[in-house]
Amino acid sequence: MTSTDTRTHIIHTGADLIGHKGFGATGINAVLTAAGVPKGSFYHYFSSKNDFGLAVIDTFAEEYDAKLDRILNDTSRSCVDRLRAYFDTGFETMTSCEYTRGCLIGNLGQELAGQNEAFRQRLDSVFASWERRFEHCIRAAQQAGDISADIDAADAASFLLSGWEGAILRSKVLKSTEPMERFVRVFFKHCLNIG
Repeated sequence: MTSTDTRTHIIHTGADLIGHKGFGATGINAVLTAAGVPKGSFYHYFSSKNDFGLAVIDTFAEEYDAKLDRILNDTSRSCVDRLRAYFDTGFETMTSCEYTRGCLIGNLGQELAGQNEAFRQRLDSVFASWERRFEHCIRAAQQAGDISADIDAADAASFLLSGWEGAILRSKVLKSTEPMERFVRVFFKHCLNIG
């Protein structure tokens, strides 16, 4: 593996472990063992566990941003259908992991935002970026005449992000997509006024 590949491999392995166990319960040795790399490799790429955690957030966000952009900027679909496609990927992700993971950024936010200011700021930046993407898609739907121009796109985007993250958490607890499905129904019917 190249140097960049090794770093990326450690990050992806760590993200998977953190997704299952949380940041606090994921030790550096567990990450290195699962990644099959020596301890010196970790400290070659990361100055501390916190530095590693921030790299996990940045890498996940970069990859998720690309996924969001593919879905929300897909001009072969209406903006409303793009939002539905986004939610559909969430259902698929939740069922494929058997309700054990949820959203890595949401999980880290719940675990770390009150404990570490650097993590809180980075997580807030990620969420704000996602919210802007949703707002842009909602505004485009308004411009296309698919939803009412009377809806505050920024409020709707904020509600989408916060409500969806809460629905994901609830789905993990219930081991069912029902809370996510309910959120989507309410979002389209009562927030965007679409049947």
